[in-house]
Amino acid sequence: MAEATLPTQIQLDIVTPDRLAARDDVTAVTIPGKDGYLGILPGHAPLLTELAPGELKYSAGGAEHALAVDWGFAEVLPDRVIVLAQTAERAEDIDVERAEKAKERAEERLKRFTDPEVDMERAQEALRRAIARLETAKKIQG
Repeated sequence: MAEATLPTQIQLDIVTPDRLAARDDVTAVTIPGKDGYLGILPGHAPLLTELAPGELKYSAGGAEHALAVDWGFAEVLPDRVIVLAQTAERAEDIDVERAEKAKERAEERLKRFTDPEVDMERAQEALRRAIARLETAKKIQG
């Protein structure tokens, strides 16, 4: 009986409502799942997960790549990962100054927790998004 071999690469597709953010054959993917980060290697068991704001990393062609993603879903199959994200920004494309300002605005809103005009859940999400963008950008941009 012939032995089944696992794939050595995974096809990764990262899609937003506006565009195809990335398509590559990769050797590993790390996804920010709602309940924590997931490491995906070729041959991974199928799963479906909700994304959290965070850094999606992958290895392709001997190089490491990173994108800040925000909300969506990821479908993992043994030979393919499809990420449907609300937003996906490559680390090198992130405007750090803009992300810093968004973080500051969110922190200011959160300080006004007794103000009924402030949507605390929305402010917390904005802060998580800004932090994910900053952490992703700083790894590449220094």
